[in-house]
Amino acid sequence: MTNEMDNELGKVVISDELIATLAGVAAVECYGLVGMSSRKLKDGIAELLGRDNLSRGVEVHLTDDTVTVDLHIIVSYGTKIPEVAVNVMEKVKYTLEKLTGLAVTQVNIHVQGVRVADN
Repeated sequence: MTNEMDNELGKVVISDELIATLAGVAAVECYGLVGMSSRKLKDGIAELLGRDNLSRGVEVHLTDDTVTVDLHIIVSYGTKIPEVAVNVMEKVKYTLEKLTGLAVTQVNIHVQGVRVADN
């Protein structure tokens, strides 16, 4: 699915994949996040995705000019999970609205696991 915006100069098309990538990049910049996780757990274990697969941990749902995003994340051990989740929500919402001009109605966080962060 793509999102299209028309103006007097022409049409701008933003793909779901781009929105997912932008959301993933914004999320991993947040303190307390180890990385993105695959949307599916294998044997109850969350798979930590590499930097080139950030969009795989993101689901994008477009409706007209609004976006709902689901992020599957792995947080750092010892951090306050609710605080990390709120920071990720705010950062992703701000980034997507600023860069795409779309209204982000929801950013849902699915904490798939906790890991000791690599220093």
